[in-house]
Amino acid sequence: MIKIKKIYIALLALSLNAGAQNYQPPLDIPLLLSGNFGELRSNHFHAGLDFKTQGVEGKPVYAVDSGYVSRITVGPWGYGNGLYITHPDGTMTVYGHLKEFVPELAKYVEEQQYKQERFSVDLELSPEQFPVSRGQLVAFSGNTGSSGGPHLHFEVRKDGIMLDPMPFFREEIKDTRKPRIKSVLVCPIPGKGVVNGRSGKLALTPVTSQNGQQVLTGKITAWGEIGLAIRGNDYMDGTENVYGIRNIVLVAEKDTIFQSDLGEYPLADSRSINSFVDYGVLKKNRAFYIKTYTDPGNDLPFFHAKNSGCVTIDEEKTYHLRYTLSDYFGNTTTLSVWIEGKRSDIPAEDTEGKEYFHWNSENKFGAKGVRLSIPRSGLYNSFYFSYDAERDTSALASVHHLHTNEIPLALPARLSIHLQHDTLENKRQYGIVSLQNGYRRWLGGSYRLGWIDTDIWELGTFTIATDTVPPRIIPLNQSVWAGNRMIRIQLSDNLSGVAEFRGEIDGQFALFKMNKSQVISYRFDSSRLTKGKHHLKLEVTDGCGNISSFEYDFTN
Repeated sequence: MIKIKKIYIALLALSLNAGAQNYQPPLDIPLLLSGNFGELRSNHFHAGLDFKTQGVEGKPVYAVDSGYVSRITVGPWGYGNGLYITHPDGTMTVYGHLKEFVPELAKYVEEQQYKQERFSVDLELSPEQFPVSRGQLVAFSGNTGSSGGPHLHFEVRKDGIMLDPMPFFREEIKDTRKPRIKSVLVCPIPGKGVVNGRSGKLALTPVTSQNGQQVLTGKITAWGEIGLAIRGNDYMDGTENVYGIRNIVLVAEKDTIFQSDLGEYPLADSRSINSFVDYGVLKKNRAFYIKTYTDPGNDLPFFHAKNSGCVTIDEEKTYHLRYTLSDYFGNTTTLSVWIEGKRSDIPAEDTEGKEYFHWNSENKFGAKGVRLSIPRSGLYNSFYFSYDAERDTSALASVHHLHTNEIPLALPARLSIHLQHDTLENKRQYGIVSLQNGYRRWLGGSYRLGWIDTDIWELGTFTIATDTVPPRIIPLNQSVWAGNRMIRIQLSDNLSGVAEFRGEIDGQFALFKMNKSQVISYRFDSSRLTKGKHHLKLEVTDGCGNISSFEYDFTN
């Protein structure tokens, strides 16, 4: 099934890219990128191109081809204000982090927000509602949602597959700069290999020779099975930004053992990035190393590996491996890795007191006060699971160390922790938290007969906490609200997070908009707000149902 899926997606992308017609540029300024397709991000691949907007908001955004507006999303995170256009060939283009829509669309969105009485909306539209022509103005660029600065996020989708938009703009974008390799990681397979006589990973940094070629210095010895991982960046003309690597090939002794072409991937599989990279190194050092050896549970379709991409060092000779990295425009970098085979003892993997979890089986674990259930295919690779606990009978629950957070999950696992002291009348105020470096991250959960159940996406350290504190409501520059005809309020919460907010003026819903900093604002609306005195009431609810309120009398 995995092989069929990979073939289908490869053929789909090949047919689309081969016949790709140039799109109308979505901006009327020179196209420069701040981010490219497939860049490695937390728990996902970057799904499109980020076009620079000259450091400002409000640049006109145009439909790249004819079609119709099929979806509009509004919210404080994600794409913020997002616009989706479906085209006659079935492709969909996405425009994210917009400042605002054109008036016709903005009016429709606001009507729906008032109809649903909520700020965040996800609207699906029919073809006849808002047809668009190629080059038609549809929105203005911005910095809404989970955006780190003004830009336009742009995607191309087809049948649930994310496609690199670069081929559609190949005439507008210039790139003559080649990728560069920042580091190579040599990884002995636990219990099966060693590097430089040890079972730990070895990181090596290339140096650049006088002819511009990158080379590795220092001696590498190995014995048994090893894998390699690589960290690097791509670069483009006219910018100082760094970008992700599209193509990677690893050849061992003239035999291609790994090849990836990150030109497309299924949106539903984006989280599999945690298997595509060395997740343990990422969690420890916040560095993305792409593994050029593979996990059996990773079925991403854009890479192929022979013998899982591993190299067997079983002769005392010199092994030659060669990386080739290239971008969409064919700019290429190569790096040779020389490994000396040196017979060495290979320490057995530590299995004492541990349970073997198989990647393609259902795995369950139980101990005093804790239960863990990982569904079949919930792991990318097999491993020996370890457990420890910090017992404190005076605490709400013990602190449970479920292996480490260096193991990602392919599917959510069910975690249940028992309450040692069940004293709260409002059971919603209990929740599971993960603990890391002194920081508590609220996962929440549901109460069940003295247990709290929740889903987790990685292993690690967990316990139970309570959230009985309501959110904070902080008016911002209240003295200028009437003069500026705008109300601005900062929201925050100590643990479970702001879940809902609702503003009413004279008992009627008022549309407050929230930004990524959890500042909500209401702009005086002359079509809905009459002249005279008015009463504002705001209620804010956190993830545990704790409620805060704020009331204010003002004159319009």
